[in-house]
Amino acid sequence: MSTPKRILFAASLLLATTAGVSLAETPHLGKPLDEAAIANWDISIQPDGTGLPKGSGTSAQGAVIFAEKCSACHGDNGKGGVAAALVAERKISGISASQKTIKNFWPYATTIFDFIRRAMPFTAPRSLSDDEVYALTAYILAENKLIDANDTMNAETLPKVKMPNRDNFIIRFPDRI
Repeated sequence: MSTPKRILFAASLLLATTAGVSLAETPHLGKPLDEAAIANWDISIQPDGTGLPKGSGTSAQGAVIFAEKCSACHGDNGKGGVAAALVAERKISGISASQKTIKNFWPYATTIFDFIRRAMPFTAPRSLSDDEVYALTAYILAENKLIDANDTMNAETLPKVKMPNRDNFIIRFPDRI
């Protein structure tokens, strides 16, 4: 038997013996999830606002929440602390994370909502109510002078906020927006 045929035979034999192992019983790790458990974590927000929950908030409401739950990391008025600045007027001139701010980099206001809702505050992610997230989003947008301080953010108004860097992104799947 030639060397290529021996290699092919050995590979076939290996595949045949491991196929049975892969079809064997699983180690019983974890547990199956029901639809309710999945829905609790299926909270993605699309750039066009699809998936935004009910609720609303204003910059004034967000200022109070920010001072209580966010300023320890992001500094007074979001100007920066141990965590990144959320409010800044600097221009972006490279890809360094230290240069990126909400105003000069983020393409969609809905992404701000999505990120805050999932990950903030850092010490207790997903602990904010939807109204608190809308209020914090309004506060950050108003501090960056992207909306008026009196504007209310909700599922209707948030997707309409035009971010300054929005057109500088190449959308991977534009048909999904």
